[in-house]
Amino acid sequence: MSRRVFNSTVLLLAVVMMCCCSGAASSQDTSSASGSSKGKLFDWRDKKGETVSSLRVPSLVEMNGDVFAVAEAQCTGTGECVFTGIASELLALTDEPSNELDMSKLKTQVLVNRSSGGEQCPSQTAVLAGTQRVKKVHVSRPTTVMQGSDIYMLAGNYSWTYEDKADSVFQCGLLLVKGNINNEEGSTNKRILWKDTYDLPWISNGRQEQSWTRLIGGGGSGIKIKGDTLLFPLEGTKKEDGKAVSLIMYSSDTAGWVISREMSADGCSDPSVVEWKDKLMMMTACDDGRRRVYEFNLTESWTEALGTLSRVWGNKNGNKKGVGNGFITATIEDRDVMLVTLPVYSKKGENGKENVEKGRLHLWLTDNTHIVYIGPVSGKDEDVAASSLLYKSGKSGKSKTNGKEELIALYEKKKADGENPSPGMVSVRLTAQLKRVKEVVATWKEVDERVSQLCTTLLAQKGFSSDNACGADKITDGLVGFLSGNFSENTWKDEYLGVNATVKNGAAEATKTSDGVTFHGAWAEWPVGSQGENQLYHFANYNFTLVATVSIDKVPKEDTPIPLMGVKKMNGAGKNKVFLGLSYSNKNKWQLRCGDEKTTELSSNWKPETTHQVAIVLQNGKQGSIYVDGQRVGVGASCALGSTESQEISHFYIGGDERSAGGAGSKEEVSVTVTNVLLYNRPLSTAEMTALKMKSVNIPKLYHAKTEPRGTPSTPAGQQPSEWGHLVGSSKDASGGVEGADSQIREVNATALSSNLGNVSQENNSDAGTMRGSGLLPSLLLLLGPWVFAAL
Repeated sequence: MSRRVFNSTVLLLAVVMMCCCSGAASSQDTSSASGSSKGKLFDWRDKKGETVSSLRVPSLVEMNGDVFAVAEAQCTGTGECVFTGIASELLALTDEPSNELDMSKLKTQVLVNRSSGGEQCPSQTAVLAGTQRVKKVHVSRPTTVMQGSDIYMLAGNYSWTYEDKADSVFQCGLLLVKGNINNEEGSTNKRILWKDTYDLPWISNGRQEQSWTRLIGGGGSGIKIKGDTLLFPLEGTKKEDGKAVSLIMYSSDTAGWVISREMSADGCSDPSVVEWKDKLMMMTACDDGRRRVYEFNLTESWTEALGTLSRVWGNKNGNKKGVGNGFITATIEDRDVMLVTLPVYSKKGENGKENVEKGRLHLWLTDNTHIVYIGPVSGKDEDVAASSLLYKSGKSGKSKTNGKEELIALYEKKKADGENPSPGMVSVRLTAQLKRVKEVVATWKEVDERVSQLCTTLLAQKGFSSDNACGADKITDGLVGFLSGNFSENTWKDEYLGVNATVKNGAAEATKTSDGVTFHGAWAEWPVGSQGENQLYHFANYNFTLVATVSIDKVPKEDTPIPLMGVKKMNGAGKNKVFLGLSYSNKNKWQLRCGDEKTTELSSNWKPETTHQVAIVLQNGKQGSIYVDGQRVGVGASCALGSTESQEISHFYIGGDERSAGGAGSKEEVSVTVTNVLLYNRPLSTAEMTALKMKSVNIPKLYHAKTEPRGTPSTPAGQQPSEWGHLVGSSKDASGGVEGADSQIREVNATALSSNLGNVSQENNSDAGTMRGSGLLPSLLLLLGPWVFAAL
């Protein structure tokens, strides 16, 4: 787990109403917002003849159903004076697919310095009283959050140089601005008026505690969490090495502000934060090319969420400046979810243009276990950078839009006018995408409920209590992907609508069964790193359990081992090699491949035309285990594997691989049937593996929710973004929808069900762990299809 600890004490930022270097610019309630009392250093006014040349750093706020766009505005004044202001606009939210903000009509306010005498170029430069040191307050990177009827905006940054002297110096820094929604003078039009402006000074007792050369708002949105605490993401530049890091600043009363002791890894910038369950989650763009996600609360250490969302999405710019992303939570169809918008970049030379690389904005949905690609947000030919999201439940407020559920995006649109593109800002109502989100959530819910109800019914028929055993949250704990009978052409579709597996060596060599696929010299690959820029199964580099029910139709003639199931890693030489895998031989023996070690023949046997349950487990990225019919194969401890940090996992192979496509294991000699493949983002324990050995248990086919073709009208059904290939599989119907139903339930062996399967102890180094209690495992068994179990 990656974490960074800031070793200094917690830093308090006190809001100072009047100080030697600044004061609160409290404007009168006028449309011009220019009435500040004499002697105040900062004041807001509407732009006077200045031209807004570009908009950056989008943010969205909602008040009583009205949605306002807020952005940093690059302004040009008289004498080519260039400075930044804050632009805002009430969004009309018409039925038009998108709306580009008109820079000439935006309500743009400028923060001016009254202490310099007369109104000169508003460069936001202040000379500190009693010192010759100059500090520049850049009104940029607006980060907004609502509290009651007030809008709080964090803007500006610390920017100073250290002098060669040891005495402590009073420093000024970030600006906290409070605004309200008011009608324009003589008009019913609504606008944001920025009013009170406060410096948030950092009082330091020596240079050893001055760890930053720069602090700046993260941009986009802050959040309000429990106890009316306001929280803003921050980006800092470390004094010692100039590396960017992400951290947070928060306050419960806006009078005393705290900077977090913890922070991200070095090189992670552009933070965005949400509150999820009882934790906070921060997404950052890191210069190693991935977006890292951290989990934490205000008082505990930060932990990288390697088992769920961290490093799933790429940061195309690498060590160049990243872009902020939309990252919000919502409750949709009574389910808590997160929504993410990020650009996916085309390859240079695509669309008939050379050396042109554009970012198209896309939307993803996640419940912190499953991740589903929803579709594109921006136009095909647009080049997009930062974005912001807002979800309106339609359940509160007095606006005419009250009662209407809406999902809205605001994003930077670059304009290719010369070598230095001037970005604009586009708002779009994501009506089609919201509909798709609801369909996906409904499908998740239906699958969970049917599995839970099935378990309850079967146990009740046998006279067993289902208390604490059949809840969907127990059965599906960490269950990310599920391959069953939803197969067509060359695509084996994920029942959870996430990542699809692809059949290799010809779809004609694979046939559909009631709950799986029979391979005749072909095999399936379930991508991890081979997805490319965005890897929805990146967790598999650290922890996973892959479980499947397999049946080999006959003994092969040749003595070459034939691969059955396993995982491969990328070796950087254009070929992938087996990381952990299971094979079978013509001697009816299982063979284990453990990293770079020689294949080991095992004493346990396999039987033709007999179902076996096979499970592959990876723990902490280094310890691997394989189980057959509930027993760990091999002698002694788990396989010691090389770290996946340097050579990441490429894909899972199921039913065979390239070595089964010809020679031994060809379609004339042997075929393999694989059913009900389950992928968990956690390692199941030895006891769970031992318990997962039931006799002739099957589940009915799950009815699939009716789904629309994936994407928006600009994305034909099943067409995946060419920018990243197999992000959700290569199906022509990428919805991954569910087909048909088989309501027949095979006879459940009462003796097997009555065994003491239940909550398990931690994994040990024996071949079979201990079992205790009753709970999760009987429910899990019902998911795995038929296999053979010796009578207990």
